[in-house]
Amino acid sequence: MADERSDQSLRGRDLVGLGGLLAGCVVVFTGLGLLVDDAAGTAPVFAVTGVFLGIALGGLAFWLRVRAVLRG
Repeated sequence: MADERSDQSLRGRDLVGLGGLLAGCVVVFTGLGLLVDDAAGTAPVFAVTGVFLGIALGGLAFWLRVRAVLRG
């Protein structure tokens, strides 16, 4: 019975993947914001927006994955 429960828990590699997911979202949305800022000439507006959007969407994806693992 204990083995079944350990299969549904988060392991170290899962936590590294979750951290990569969160960091990747922030990097991608910041990069997109920088590209839009460069094209539109609007200094840090879209880059800062990209940072916050990346944090929000990365946090949401993080939460959804953890919730799915905990529910089994």
